[in-house]
Amino acid sequence: MPKSIELSATVSSKGQVVIPGDVRRRLGLVQGSVLRFVVDAQGVRLLPAAGDVRRLKGRLPAPPKPVSVADMNRAIAERRSGIANRG
Repeated sequence: MPKSIELSATVSSKGQVVIPGDVRRRLGLVQGSVLRFVVDAQGVRLLPAAGDVRRLKGRLPAPPKPVSVADMNRAIAERRSGIANRG
């Protein structure tokens, strides 16, 4: 289990909080990220919203050549055709 850390931040008069850089990096937060606040008997947990594809940006290398929408549509059609022919 990862070592826990404790950080603090101040709430502004508008209810805004600056999330410390270490926390942003640990959660993979970038501008526009959506957060979830889970409140339970133990307190509050701050979690990145599930399914935010922006978190995946930059995780894979760029393809050697760009893939066109036509190429993607063709690949999807071929895959669907292969699945239909099996059934």
